[in-house]
Amino acid sequence: MTAPARIETLFDPYALRAEFPILKREINGKPLVYLDNAASAQKPEAVIEAVADVWRHSYANVHRGLHTLANEATEAFEASRAKVARFLGAARPQEIVFTKGATEAINLVAASIGETLVEGDEIILSQMEHHSNIVPWHFLRERKGVVIKWVPVTEDGALDLDAYEALFTPRTRFVSLVHMSNVLGTVNPARRLTQIAHAHGVPILFDGTQAAVHLPLDMREIGCDFYAFTGHKLYGPNGVGALYAAGDWLERMAPWQGGGEMIAEVSETGVVYADPPHKFEAGTPVIAEVIGLGAAIDWVQALDRAGVMAHERALLDRVEAGLSEIKGLRLFGRAQDKGAIASFTIEGAHPHDLAQIMDKYGVAVRAGHHCAHPLMQRYGVSGTVRASFAAYNTAEEADAFLEALRKSITFLI
Repeated sequence: MTAPARIETLFDPYALRAEFPILKREINGKPLVYLDNAASAQKPEAVIEAVADVWRHSYANVHRGLHTLANEATEAFEASRAKVARFLGAARPQEIVFTKGATEAINLVAASIGETLVEGDEIILSQMEHHSNIVPWHFLRERKGVVIKWVPVTEDGALDLDAYEALFTPRTRFVSLVHMSNVLGTVNPARRLTQIAHAHGVPILFDGTQAAVHLPLDMREIGCDFYAFTGHKLYGPNGVGALYAAGDWLERMAPWQGGGEMIAEVSETGVVYADPPHKFEAGTPVIAEVIGLGAAIDWVQALDRAGVMAHERALLDRVEAGLSEIKGLRLFGRAQDKGAIASFTIEGAHPHDLAQIMDKYGVAVRAGHHCAHPLMQRYGVSGTVRASFAAYNTAEEADAFLEALRKSITFLI
């Protein structure tokens, strides 16, 4: 087989791969082709070493001690908060709450906002949401009688903006939408969605789990009230993420977990809460992981991000051209300027079977409903195969994926 031509961009993924130890692995005697990045990205040495360095040299609990190790850990922890704020384009670090990930961030907002809601109040979601941006709102439906309204998704995988605007009524209290779909790759127009919500006096949250990896972000440009993302998809540690809350939202909101750190004073008769963001960070945090998240952000921001975006798009174009030649294949997500995610089904082949056989060729893809049941129901399928691309993927890997897929199909059809 003739070696594929390299994709020409200013960004060089071949040099980058040396920073990822796991990419040197073989799976079933084949070089690892890791295309499950939308689920979780691999980690560069800079992040691995940052986390290990905390454990080896400077671990202590943060914010509470007066000794050297506690001061060093606290300084590094709060430096990561400042890095997250700059990464998101927040006005100040105090707008950033550390969480276990986007799921906890959304639950935090839903729980706190939910205290102000009554039966019949309305929440707007979309059909392309991840379960982490659905289930917390169902809690409010079950417990308080809140009504969930759904923005439909077009056949091409875009939000129907006219339908979105038509959903607002005097009872609409909150909007929570994904910025970039983990199944379709669709990048939703966050600024426009925010403008529409705010024109109706309604606050809006974005699930930025995928978008934070692939897109430049500026909260003040988007204008949203809340934004959530997670570390492990951003080449960082798992178990850590962040919530951005604009302006005085954190002052206005009630805390949702109680314990140490989130208090200024506790007595037998009452509690005085700490100032935000600590008011929402109960208990001992994941210290090494927060510092590792800061290292991941440093690493990402040192890349030529425009070059990375062009590279990932070229990989997607290459793969989608190959998929178009496969008989019986149905591709989901054809919105303009979508992210580097290809989800598909093949007539007569179950997604799980395809993924398992492709693994025999060293190719790691995701198969299933991708925590997006309403979207699967909208398209009338039980699941898809999903290949998702990262900065370290190459043209050779794109071609290896297509070759493994074609071979796998022959076993099933």
